[in-house]
Amino acid sequence: MIFPSTVAGSLPKPAWLAEPNKLWPKWQLSGAELAQAKLDATLLAVKEQEDAGIDIVCDGEMSRQHFVHGFLEYVDGIDFSNKVEMGIRADRYKAMVPVVRGALSLKGRVHQAEARHAREHTKKQLKITLPGAMTIADTVADAHYGNRAKMALAFADLLNKEARALEADGVDVIQFDEPAFNVFMDEVPTWGVEALHRAIDGLTCKTAVHICYGYGIKANIDWKNALGDEWRQYEIFFPALAKSRIKQVSIEVIHSHVPMKLLALLEGKDVLAGVIDVANDKVETPEEVAAVIKDVMQVVPKEHIVACTNCGMAPMRRDIAEAKLRALGAGVKLAREKWG
Repeated sequence: MIFPSTVAGSLPKPAWLAEPNKLWPKWQLSGAELAQAKLDATLLAVKEQEDAGIDIVCDGEMSRQHFVHGFLEYVDGIDFSNKVEMGIRADRYKAMVPVVRGALSLKGRVHQAEARHAREHTKKQLKITLPGAMTIADTVADAHYGNRAKMALAFADLLNKEARALEADGVDVIQFDEPAFNVFMDEVPTWGVEALHRAIDGLTCKTAVHICYGYGIKANIDWKNALGDEWRQYEIFFPALAKSRIKQVSIEVIHSHVPMKLLALLEGKDVLAGVIDVANDKVETPEEVAAVIKDVMQVVPKEHIVACTNCGMAPMRRDIAEAKLRALGAGVKLAREKWG
């Protein structure tokens, strides 16, 4: 299939599951009712993607309050009772974060329920996302390891354990979300890639890393507006990713200031090109989506292009996110007709 379509990961949660239009929403239910509601929302997310013509569907991250903390809740050695305030993404914004107090270990399976539920209800390829080790290390306070790289590698081992289990559940693509790669660029070619390799060790399914400029929230938009006319962060570490064992790289394209020629640095990789903007509510037309795909084709072989969203859509209004999904599906269909 030429130009397969997918999403970066998260979709808005239904109002009956969690507070709408929030990045850190409170759950509306608890206990067994919440567990069932998460599965119901997962099935709904899969159906919405299928109806929009999305080729590689995901669970929409319906079972997680936040893309990082949804994993951390299943990790022993972390103190959630005594959170501390810490600057995130090089102090772009502050957050109350849990503290690593001891050696890390998994309490059990993390995403088994939603992964198996989604797998049972779709014949499409299925993608499940996990937070990347560098991004996790930038989202917790360390009171045990004394070295961020050492702590990240410990998290990578836990991610690998869950990733292997997800593959056994029938997941086709496992993606690691690493927005921190765009912040700590110089560390990616060293321990950032090493942590990725440790996280994907032993996997035979497709593996991806998602590197974006963040959700469409004010702190991220303000940061992007301060980056100038050209965003060249990718240039620093794309050569290292090209040499890595990761199979796919997910990046922002539409409405970004990333020079298109930088995508050529990912030679040999599938490029999950963001053709849907998650930082505004304007719904793209199919023609706009196809035009971005055409631009990417100038530097990436078309058989290596996957049409994607720039980032997750968790904080968006559901009706707008659904319309953008339909635009993605229609835009890919148009691109296939023109250049497939």
